[in-house]
Amino acid sequence: MSAVRDEAGQDYKVVVNGEEQYSLWPADRGNAPGWRDAGVSGARDTCLAWIQSSWTDLRPATLRAQQGSAAPAR
Repeated sequence: MSAVRDEAGQDYKVVVNGEEQYSLWPADRGNAPGWRDAGVSGARDTCLAWIQSSWTDLRPATLRAQQGSAAPAR
C-alpha cells in the first residue's frame, strides 16, 4: 500500500515491535531498531484509526503469554 499525504504534507505508516505494540511513524524515515512495517500507510487519521481498531489488547505480547491469551475485561 502506498503512503498518502495528510493535510500537513506528511506521509505515515504503522509500525509494530516484537511485543506487538503499534505506533505511527513518518513514512519517509527508516524504522527505529526493533520496529517493522505493519503494512498500513496513509494519512495520519487513517493510520490511527487502523491502530485503534486492530490493537484491542494493549498488553505486551510477553505479558499476554504469561497471563493466558484471554483479553482483560473492559
